[in-house]
Amino acid sequence: MIKQDTSENQAKIVYLGIGSNLGNRRVNIDRAKFKLQKNHIQILKCSSNYESESWPDKKNPKFINIVLKIKTNLTALNLLKMCNSIEIELGRKQSKKNNPRTCDIDIIDYSQKVQTIEGKNLILPHPSMSVRNFVLLPLFEINQSWKHPKTKKNITKLIDSLPIKDLRSIKQI
Repeated sequence: MIKQDTSENQAKIVYLGIGSNLGNRRVNIDRAKFKLQKNHIQILKCSSNYESESWPDKKNPKFINIVLKIKTNLTALNLLKMCNSIEIELGRKQSKKNNPRTCDIDIIDYSQKVQTIEGKNLILPHPSMSVRNFVLLPLFEINQSWKHPKTKKNITKLIDSLPIKDLRSIKQI
């Protein structure tokens, strides 16, 4: 059982990205959502499924990705630990960075905080989210007024800055 944030009992609004490119991708994502809810995570909104090429190696199987808007009392670090635990429960193996995986859960935005916890692999907001089509498009679907916590750019500007090939290579399914 992961401890809740006792210093601030107020629930936080968080955006999570979930992706899968091994096995039954849709089932893997549904199972991740179910396990989050079993761990007292309230899902407020869920984007559609988006299929995109694997990054950085397009030869790997395509990903299905979603973005969730959730409410939690967990600290960012405890939420990360829970997400890592769920990934392992769903069959994720330790392997080379960006290799194919059954489940990947990333904290995209934790209550608009800008934070780095050295040695814990936690950087908020997610350091690459603003250049990834598979994060920005599903995030836009569930919150058109979202702004990047660090740069303060709104999501429309972030999407507009993506290369056209990135916009053409993703589809809502």
